[in-house]
Amino acid sequence: MSISIIIGTVIALACLVAAFRLFHKKRLIDDLPTSKTLGAFIGLVELKGTAESETPLTSHLAEIPCVLYDWKIDEHWSRTVTTIGPKGVPTTHHESGWKTVAHGGQLAPFYLKDDTGIIRIQPEGAKIEDKEVFDKTITHTSPLYFIKGPLNEIANTDHRRRFYETALPLHTPLYVLGQAHERTDIVAAEIAHDKNASLFIISTRTEKQVSAGYGWGLWLWLILGLLAGLGGVFVDKIIVKTTSQTWQPYAAVAGGFLLVLGFGWVWTVFNSLIGLRQRVQQAWAQVDVQLKRRHDLIPNLVQVVEGYSTHERETQELVTKLRQQMIATPPGVAGPDYGGFAPLLKVTIERYPDLKASEMFLKLQQSLVETEQRIALSRDYFNNIASFYNARLEIVPDRFVAGLMKLHAQQLMGAADFERAPVQVSLAS
Repeated sequence: MSISIIIGTVIALACLVAAFRLFHKKRLIDDLPTSKTLGAFIGLVELKGTAESETPLTSHLAEIPCVLYDWKIDEHWSRTVTTIGPKGVPTTHHESGWKTVAHGGQLAPFYLKDDTGIIRIQPEGAKIEDKEVFDKTITHTSPLYFIKGPLNEIANTDHRRRFYETALPLHTPLYVLGQAHERTDIVAAEIAHDKNASLFIISTRTEKQVSAGYGWGLWLWLILGLLAGLGGVFVDKIIVKTTSQTWQPYAAVAGGFLLVLGFGWVWTVFNSLIGLRQRVQQAWAQVDVQLKRRHDLIPNLVQVVEGYSTHERETQELVTKLRQQMIATPPGVAGPDYGGFAPLLKVTIERYPDLKASEMFLKLQQSLVETEQRIALSRDYFNNIASFYNARLEIVPDRFVAGLMKLHAQQLMGAADFERAPVQVSLAS
């Protein structure tokens, strides 16, 4: 095998690797269901909403309210350079270009708002696709030249500066994909950078546009890889100058390329389905953790309530209800209607004001209500990701790979009366 064919093959394989990396990201975007902010809790989530903030930033150049911005100022220069040739003959040529003379930006946590509520976004570490909000090229006669730009000009300046700024203005529609985890201050989720997450994107483009961007990149790398492989054969034939069986090497390279492509497709789909199944299992684990936490808290609450009144019918009903909650369903079995009982606690407190005097009861009540909120959040996320996983198992051609892997649909959890606490913030208008 000649060196040209080897080089062409290596380049083709490198292009295939790049293509499958983009394919993996595209599959991840396509595999994630769009969640509501109220349903996002733990795990990789995809959301759509508008950028909101309690205390918006003001961009440097456009001076508009936003949640983050980035700006720079370039100054144009030109000069004539004279050089001495080998025979001592001077030659002159003209040079020009742009040099960045100032830049900056700012970002801060903000909220993504949809029709169900809001969720906090920590934008540090995200791939941010913002929008252009300012782009002007001016001369030194404009007041903006020195008001926003540096007072000192560079050498060989043409007294022209370009002012450019991008930002995420307030109320801008956004597409966000990232890792959600529980906030430390309240029972709610937030999205932040996670080194173990495959993607963290904050984009002004739609989901379809982001996915299509990765798709176009995928096809570009595939075409370049095929051309590189065929080009190696073409160069080899020019060097060898053979005229016999000109089509067979091309067919062999194209066939090998398609074979590797097919194997890579099956491998990527296989991994994506496994990853989706793992996210379903992780979502169930979050539900199970909170159910176990509630199960451990209930005996203490039963003891406190019984200590206050062991003969009143309403209190006995509460105790019975609490004990029923202690009958836990084995982990991994979804479907039962896990009933929330925070409303029952509130009714009992209203009928028996003495319970309010018990500091232990109030602490237990707060812990149980917060646990119910966590169960509700994790249950909604589980049902969301499980529904999408079940749909993936039925879609052609994924269902054929799923059949080979013997993957089965996941049963959903039934609805329940768990309390949900909305995040209370005062957003800027």
